Amino acid sequence: MNTPEAILKNPSATLIDVRSPLEFKMEPLSGAINIPVEQIQMRAKEIQKMSKPIMVFCRSGARSGMALAVLKQAGVTEVYNGGSIYDLMSLIQA
Repeated sequence: MNTPEAILKNPSATLIDVRSPLEFKMEPLSGAINIPVEQIQMRAKEIQKMSKPIMVFCRSGARSGMALAVLKQAGVTEVYNGGSIYDLMSLIQA
């Protein structure tokens, strides 16, 4: 099952923060890479090759929802919306 909790515990998972570079720099999530939502479509082929599962997240879950839709439309498999960085941080600290 690929819940955010399970993905965070999966050593082969790829975490993609779709917030802006400034947001990423100010509040990074350990192990995540930054690909702003505006770049998701043009980098879909690169993302498809990343280690699975892939979880996208942002500040509230809205941009990651858009990123998820773009990636699925581009044929990227095993990609999930992790929602808010704050929710993920609370899972890590739990």
